[in-house]
Amino acid sequence: MKKQNKLKIVVILLLLLITTGCTTTLVDDDKQPVKNEQTGQNLTENIICQPTNKENIKLYKENGVNVDKLPTCDEFKITSGKYEGLWTSIFVKPLAFVLLWLGRLVGNYAVSLIIISIIIRLIAFPITRKTALQSELLKKAQPEIEKITNKYKDRQDQESMMRQSQEMMMVYKKYNISPMSGCVFAMLQLPLFIAFFEAVQRTPAIFEDKFLGMQLGTTPMIGVSSSTFIAYIILMILIAATTFYSFKMNLTGNTTDPSMKMMPIMMSGIIIITALFMPSALGIYWVTSNLLTIIQNIVVKRSKEVHGKA
Repeated sequence: MKKQNKLKIVVILLLLLITTGCTTTLVDDDKQPVKNEQTGQNLTENIICQPTNKENIKLYKENGVNVDKLPTCDEFKITSGKYEGLWTSIFVKPLAFVLLWLGRLVGNYAVSLIIISIIIRLIAFPITRKTALQSELLKKAQPEIEKITNKYKDRQDQESMMRQSQEMMMVYKKYNISPMSGCVFAMLQLPLFIAFFEAVQRTPAIFEDKFLGMQLGTTPMIGVSSSTFIAYIILMILIAATTFYSFKMNLTGNTTDPSMKMMPIMMSGIIIITALFMPSALGIYWVTSNLLTIIQNIVVKRSKEVHGKA
């Protein structure tokens, strides 16, 4: 019954994500993304408050978005704008409001982004901890799982498949692994992270701010040609390092498979290339998220060692 209830929750959350609003990219008449050539940023169509960047305002108006109808970011409230569905009303707008309020309070929207990222991670930590514990248990059980898989890899008859399933379940029971729980726990925290990412993308004030020499709407690809190029290079190094280490920590222990060994490198390469064309604000969010994930994994591993859990 518990598993069924968890699955129902996951299904409801997925339906919520699918059937309600999400971030849309502003496109021109040729269906190409509209880009601010000065910063390299692709503009978001359904922003929730007015931009102040003159070039962005011009691009919005040229492509049919009347930004004058939107509230200014300083005056934005949770109830601002028209109703856009439960997803936007319950998750995105409240998070955007908190981002803007805290940004004004601390005097910088990047700092606000980092603080709220930490708060969200702390809220989600109990779920993250359970997911990480399941991952650690799976790593320990991996040799036995591989042995069973190899034992039955050439057997396709029903009896062999049933035996394989039974032996797998015995391993799961031995190491206290719940095959579905890791997936369920991961899915439960996804809406919060996705909503926060969307709140950042739909709030122009964040991309118009500066942080440690970086203009937050400028992509590293454009930023490296500016006078503060060092800040953008450091950001890319942090993205690369934290992404690689985060992926490496989350491997399930299958070190004999060459493709698994290469996975952190390949995924890091994809993220690094993508990050070159992302606004710096999103890069800062990515680094913060990676660092918090790494710290949480370390905390989980150490707590297991202290309490003798494995």
